[in-house]
Amino acid sequence: MKIIPLSEGTFTIDATKRFVPFDEAEHQLHERPVGSLLVEIQPFVVITSRDVLLLDTGLGFEKNGVLQLHQNLMDNGISPGDVTRVLMTHLHKDHAGGVGMKREGLGVKLSFPNATYYVRRDELQFAFEKGFPSFVPEELECLRDNPQVELLDGNGEMDGYIQYELTGGHSPFHQAFWIKDEGQTIFFGGDEAPQLQQMKHRFVAKYDADGKKAMELRRDWWQRGEAEGWTFLFYHDVKHPVFSFGDPR
Repeated sequence: MKIIPLSEGTFTIDATKRFVPFDEAEHQLHERPVGSLLVEIQPFVVITSRDVLLLDTGLGFEKNGVLQLHQNLMDNGISPGDVTRVLMTHLHKDHAGGVGMKREGLGVKLSFPNATYYVRRDELQFAFEKGFPSFVPEELECLRDNPQVELLDGNGEMDGYIQYELTGGHSPFHQAFWIKDEGQTIFFGGDEAPQLQQMKHRFVAKYDADGKKAMELRRDWWQRGEAEGWTFLFYHDVKHPVFSFGDPR
């Protein structure tokens, strides 16, 4: 399998849930509001023997009329039309902003015309009930009643090699994915396994809906990953987007 991180940049986020660009050459973290977190925004492409998978969809920002996520894909030789499956851990705006694109006279259309989107049914409902600022319902409207969207319930698998599981630590209906192909296991835990250092230390994060559960999930996944040789993908890690056991890091 081939893994391609699609970094959209480094940001700070505070209690307002606004993502503000951060350049360490120009900015100082202590000048941002107290409690600001420094995070990367980083969807991933995983190319398997059967699919071109996109894992979460970033902030949905555009530059010169082009979705940044599309540009990042094209910079890596992948057309948006090549993506066959979009796997969504949850629908917070920093993970789901790129699910669709707004075009004048057309409304919001799915960003990946040939892909099947996999979204939890209860997560989609919760996003519309909860709304802003964590969710942006108008950006998610394209997921409703759409034949390209498969709504998932419970735990299960796709085509015998992609497993999904309701985890519910960061948000009530968060899910995680395991991709098992060619003797390799890739794990994507979204915001319940967002950074390498969080996997190594026991702590309860205030931004998790169930911080204790998220902490326990991280501990369990790290132990299983070490025993089974998983490759971890970290959506919010500034320095280590990918970690495999056996790496010198």
